[in-house]
Amino acid sequence: MKPAFLASSALLAVLASAGQAAAGETTCWYEQGVVVASASIDGLAGDYILDTGAPTTLLHETKAQGAGLTGTALRGPVRIAGLSWPDRPFSVVDLDARTWAFPTPIAGVIGADLLSGFVVDVSFEPCRIAIYPRGEAPAFLAETSLPLKPGVGVAIARAAASDGPRSLAGDFVIATGADTAMRLGADLATVPGAAKPQELLPYGEGRAKLRAASFGARLFENLDGGLVQGEPAAGVIGGPLLARWRLRFDFPRGRLLLRPAG
Repeated sequence: MKPAFLASSALLAVLASAGQAAAGETTCWYEQGVVVASASIDGLAGDYILDTGAPTTLLHETKAQGAGLTGTALRGPVRIAGLSWPDRPFSVVDLDARTWAFPTPIAGVIGADLLSGFVVDVSFEPCRIAIYPRGEAPAFLAETSLPLKPGVGVAIARAAASDGPRSLAGDFVIATGADTAMRLGADLATVPGAAKPQELLPYGEGRAKLRAASFGARLFENLDGGLVQGEPAAGVIGGPLLARWRLRFDFPRGRLLLRPAG
């Protein structure tokens, strides 16, 4: 299948268990297109990105080195929203490319490996996170309910994108830690009008425009977009689009509930 192409105006084109814990809630902040909250990994407190699209919880290499930690695959206690997990795996990685634009240092990423046994509520404005064990979440009045794809380690649901003449419907990673409204797989879309296509990949400085996208029974036009590689889906939906809703990631029941923000 040939990839779709952009006009020179850079309009993005497309082709057709986490352990035991009590409930917790905390304020967060929506910054640089992602959700950030206070948390700690192995006793190292700081600002952490909450990312339902990240398969692994991460500690920034700089933070680990400052604490004298060595190795890249470690275990230790994790805390967020007043909840504690005494012994969780995490990876130590260099997050500089992902976090350079933040005004204050980012210590790491709380990933779906920690969250996947829970019901996780996320609102963007005002920013708030609530984490509930299976069967303990309060009622949630949803406008739309979408199935979450099982067995992939991150939140994945159905969506669609279009450049006008062509469209693509498929599975998309739903990532509260992704900073672009929608990214499409580089094998499904391309941006020939871009001088440096690599800058359209995550954490690059470039953006393209996506003609239209459909998600949660709504249609959106002229979204900021980009490309992505190596994802287990057709693309990624990030904070700038997700912020239009209050979200409930009901991981135990395999569904994503949406209701309008506000």
